Amino acid sequence: MDSRIQPFAEKMRKTYESMEEDFKTVRAGRANPAVLSRVRVEYYGSEVPVSQVGNITVPEARILQIAPWEPSMVKAIIKAINMSDIGINPTTDGKVIRLIFPELTEERRKELSKEVKKKGEAAKVAIRNIRRDADKAFKKLKDEISEDELADLQDDLQKETDKKIKEIDKAIEAKTKEVMTV
Repeated sequence: MDSRIQPFAEKMRKTYESMEEDFKTVRAGRANPAVLSRVRVEYYGSEVPVSQVGNITVPEARILQIAPWEPSMVKAIIKAINMSDIGINPTTDGKVIRLIFPELTEERRKELSKEVKKKGEAAKVAIRNIRRDADKAFKKLKDEISEDELADLQDDLQKETDKKIKEIDKAIEAKTKEVMTV
């Protein structure tokens, strides 16, 4: 790959990875520790992910269990979960926190499917914007490079864009299938 395309390809890769992270927060009817990836807890004056203050396990398909390493963290973790947008109310016995995920209704599955598609479309738009910015940058080089070289750069850029769009489509399809599976 041409070194002039590399920075734009890297931006496309980061856009894809960001979308994948967003997909992890969309719950699909069964417990997944990734749902807690954006939940941050106050711990000795700094904000840290829940995974750094306790052990997260999945004892059953729809139950997520958090065992804090320090019993004093139970209230802080519950507060952080309640303030987050995951939509699950935690329960506790004083030592362990449980998140019980309800069965998803057909209507809720369709909503989540739409959300996945929306996030995927946003990633596609971002990829296309990166391509547009790269195209502008290449056209500024018009005086320094030949028309053939410019055309080759644009072709390579288009191939990279198409590749990322296909990857996004596959990810959308996989996540939608996961969400719609009962």
